[in-house]
Amino acid sequence: MCASGFGAASCTIAQKRAIEYGISKATGQLIVCTDADCAVGPNWLMTLVHAHETKGWQFIAAPVQYIAKQQQVLQVFQVLDFLTLQGITAASVSKKFHAMCNGANIAYSKKAFEEVNGFAGIDALPTGDDMLLMHKIWQRYPDAVGWLKSTDAIVYTQPCPTWKAFFQQRIRWASKAAYYQDKRIIAVLLLVYVLNVSLLLALIVGLVAAMPKLLLAFGLALVLKTMVEFLFLAPVAQFFQQQQWLNWFHVLQLHHIVYTIIAGWLGRFGSYQWKGRRVEKPSTLVQK
Repeated sequence: MCASGFGAASCTIAQKRAIEYGISKATGQLIVCTDADCAVGPNWLMTLVHAHETKGWQFIAAPVQYIAKQQQVLQVFQVLDFLTLQGITAASVSKKFHAMCNGANIAYSKKAFEEVNGFAGIDALPTGDDMLLMHKIWQRYPDAVGWLKSTDAIVYTQPCPTWKAFFQQRIRWASKAAYYQDKRIIAVLLLVYVLNVSLLLALIVGLVAAMPKLLLAFGLALVLKTMVEFLFLAPVAQFFQQQQWLNWFHVLQLHHIVYTIIAGWLGRFGSYQWKGRRVEKPSTLVQK
């Protein structure tokens, strides 16, 4: 833990330096990472090692699951949102479209880490020990980055306890977009953001200006969006055995649109709290 006199960026640099030091002393071939507040199954390590040895993957993105204990709106909303993120991660990595992962469950070869010069170029950023590192390795090994579809590889963690903590976490995640070098990721994120903004504007203008046709268009678009996303999410929920939360999916659609707009905007132009410290608007990434 960093001393109180250091800012969030300094803490992040120290964290990455600690990881680099640990890797330099490691004698094994595979570096496996998770978070302190996570739980794993008995076959977790064996499953990751087996994937590395049999598939030749230099970077492994593995599944993470939220455990919701109560049917509270906050917990259910986070579970559904996180299931969507996991589904997008699995699909995008498997199709080699772009690199996504969650630092709570990743693994990479020591060889690949050293070949891309570790965290060089991203070491001063208040994030990046997962997705940005993954992107560096993907640039060197585009065919050796994979998503591990195995229930034995799942890492379990808890959702955020409050709405404030949830938004701070998601804003921090959204802030990574400022550092992406892959224009395909930026294009997809921009498209999703514009679609959500368009939907919300259609609803607001339709209500304020009393325009029934615009409200009808909004309703039809929302129904179509819900149907498409539900078809995508259903098999993801089945993989994680969390189908019971799908009953909430259509109810929380409007909430998700508003949340996406706010988190996306603040992630790019605002600041957030992380580890008790405020992190300001991200700077430009310069990779070495």
